[in-house]
Amino acid sequence: MNIRKFHNKDAEEVSTLIATTLRTTNIKDYSSDYIENDVKVLQPQNILERARWTHFYVVCDNDKIIGCGAIGPYWNKEDECSLFTIFVLPEYQGKGVGRKIIQTLEQDEYFLRAKRIEIPASITGTPFYRKVGYDYKNGIKEPDSEGLLRLEKFR
Repeated sequence: MNIRKFHNKDAEEVSTLIATTLRTTNIKDYSSDYIENDVKVLQPQNILERARWTHFYVVCDNDKIIGCGAIGPYWNKEDECSLFTIFVLPEYQGKGVGRKIIQTLEQDEYFLRAKRIEIPASITGTPFYRKVGYDYKNGIKEPDSEGLLRLEKFR
């Protein structure tokens, strides 16, 4: 298993990985309409766009992309950043892939210059992010209007 920077040719495979993960893992916490809307907004062209303004990484098992994650500025602030698009294929969950993604993102220059890091987390992903040191922003433990929980870590 190795992790590397995203290449434009990865967009199709990353989009498929995200759709598979949403439909398999996240479906237990969200309606199928919510999931399909997310799938629609995370098509290859959207992944390419996100990769333009973030540092985007993929985890590979041989030639297969099994996970992804990105880090970027939080509303253009120098001292804050956000983690985005963290997904691991269902059959690889619970095997340290997500932890490897977080460790990589936390060594990125955006993370290293930030005093505060935020994650717009799915209900599904929240227990994992809490395990790796992120906590509820302003103590709010309920999903917001987007169905996400805002988690953060201070350095």
